Amino acid sequence: MSDHPYRSLPAEAYWRRAIVGQGPAIDPVAGPFLRLDPTDKVATAGSCFAQNIARYLKRSGFGYLVSETAHPIVPAAVAERHGYGLYSARYGNIYTARQLLQLIERAYGRFVPTVDIWDAPGGGGRVVDPFRPTVEPEGYASEAELHADRAWHLARVRAMFETLDVFVFTLGLTEAWESVEDGAVYPVCPGVAGGRFDPAAHRFRNFRVSEIVADLTAFVAALRAVNPSARVILTVSPVPLVATASGNHVLSATTYSKSALRAAAQEVCEDLPEVHYFPSYEIIMGAPAGARYFAEDMRNVTEEGVAHVMSVFLRHAAGIEAGPATAPLPSDAREEDETLSAARDWVRLMCDEALLDDPGD
Repeated sequence: MSDHPYRSLPAEAYWRRAIVGQGPAIDPVAGPFLRLDPTDKVATAGSCFAQNIARYLKRSGFGYLVSETAHPIVPAAVAERHGYGLYSARYGNIYTARQLLQLIERAYGRFVPTVDIWDAPGGGGRVVDPFRPTVEPEGYASEAELHADRAWHLARVRAMFETLDVFVFTLGLTEAWESVEDGAVYPVCPGVAGGRFDPAAHRFRNFRVSEIVADLTAFVAALRAVNPSARVILTVSPVPLVATASGNHVLSATTYSKSALRAAAQEVCEDLPEVHYFPSYEIIMGAPAGARYFAEDMRNVTEEGVAHVMSVFLRHAAGIEAGPATAPLPSDAREEDETLSAARDWVRLMCDEALLDDPGD
């Protein structure tokens, strides 16, 4: 028999050997992966699912970087409600690559959006930051207060970018709303968490693979301009869209969004040095899991699923061997209703996107 390249591939290259009969707890990482040192300063950003990575890193003995903290006298629950500690800085959820690129551009004064204040949903003269509209649940008392807090926030974002060793970014969406005037991209549609929707001033964008690749490439270049040794890990959130403005069925819209993000991440990792991909999306959404890692709403990821994702991450990034059942679990992640099984229990995350399907509207 003639020889060919497939005869010498490792077991993980074959579906029958790597998947069949292995159960749902698949480890799809193959080949070398970035290794974390306990002294590495790791920063996180991204969609809601990225909050899980932050929670586990903080509890796993690694140097999780938080550059923007609440005052020490503020209770932890109150601080979290105001966006502290969810990520490395208080920027809230960053769903798209364009948002991420504009964050670093705003932090260094290269992009100054024309509209930078929205009226708060409750009115009364209070205002919100369009680029992190939910970090102050009641809004700011004045424009001056907002501007002062934003200046401090962007200073801490700069400190984060300049001092981190590893940046973990979770891609969440391709759909976004932007300003017609200057292309400023918002985390949520105007009018949902502040501001007023104006079809003449705001337009819908559904980013293509080429645009995502360009935005991520530009971001990595901007990051390494201020931190040449920075390493990057990209992931794709497995959480489906809560709603779509694309005109497609939400299932088709979700499939496009996640496919585009996954393809873009692959291209960037192949093109840029020290940019790695971690398959959290595949672990949760892959056929072996059979939807086991989703709660009954088929959208939120269960604690079991998060634990498995993070056990795989820590095994490859840190050399920590822990099965899904023994991975360190966030102490505040359990449902209050203790009658729910652990498999149906899911982590409550701070998600702007969830407001798109608010039954109170």
